Amino acid sequence: MNPIVGIGEVLWDVYPDGRKVAGGAPFNFAFHCHQLGHPAVIVSRVGDDDLGRELRERVRELGLSDEFIQTDRDHPTGTVQVTLDANAVPTYAITENVAWDHIAWDVRLAALARRSRGVCFGTLGQRGEESSSAIVGFVQQAGYDCGGAYRILDVNLRQNFYSCALLRNCLYRAPVVKFGEDELRTVCGLLELPGITIGERVQSVFRFSSAETRFVYVTRGADGAEAYYEREPEPVRAPPVPSKVVDTVGAGDAFTAAVMCLLIEGRSMEEQLRFANHYAARVCEQPGGTPRIDRREVELAAFGK
Repeated sequence: MNPIVGIGEVLWDVYPDGRKVAGGAPFNFAFHCHQLGHPAVIVSRVGDDDLGRELRERVRELGLSDEFIQTDRDHPTGTVQVTLDANAVPTYAITENVAWDHIAWDVRLAALARRSRGVCFGTLGQRGEESSSAIVGFVQQAGYDCGGAYRILDVNLRQNFYSCALLRNCLYRAPVVKFGEDELRTVCGLLELPGITIGERVQSVFRFSSAETRFVYVTRGADGAEAYYEREPEPVRAPPVPSKVVDTVGAGDAFTAAVMCLLIEGRSMEEQLRFANHYAARVCEQPGGTPRIDRREVELAAFGK
């Protein structure tokens, strides 16, 4: 099996009503790749505590293996306090120095990396030095034994858990990058990359990362999404998809997973963008980041077949 891997944080999202939902961008990503029909694995770390044991159980309930979720006896399982605004857009208060900040690089992770078909990594998961080192090692070795792997950077800027140095290093390692529109603006500002329009900023990212970054996807919420290929001057655009929004938790992760799956399937950029937009819209219609979605229904809505 050559799985798709999400590496980084796995945690409990805790809502104001006390409800807790298994979350973390890499976990949400891996779940959606699995739901879309691809073997997928989450690499992370939880505490040796009740929350960690509950989290492992939830991962298994959702159909994923917890084989590569490490146990940390010195740090607690990660938690995030989630609040939703009037438009159901979440904000997060993320507990620091927790188990997923201490993912350990070992021979098992190296072997998983070499046989992986794709890997998604983010900025938040690298706030801890130990996890950052493991993630960098994984990304560098991804796909060595199976003819290469798609490497997607999902830029997820949270609180103050990022720096210019981290952003620079991530962009240098990512052939595929997914930004939210606001994140693209922030990253270009921090790295002093020129551009006023989305297209100008994306071209600055291409130039900045030299030959490494080849594809950039930008999600724009109610304005749809755009995709750019380094050799094409004009982007592919997808209009917004009507959605009865419950909350937007995990929608960006679902979008990234859909892009990864269709990349692996050899689908065109137009198909990737259209499907990912429809899939993320369906996720917004249910609470939490890992709702059950029927791929066939999304295919029908996106392509009429």
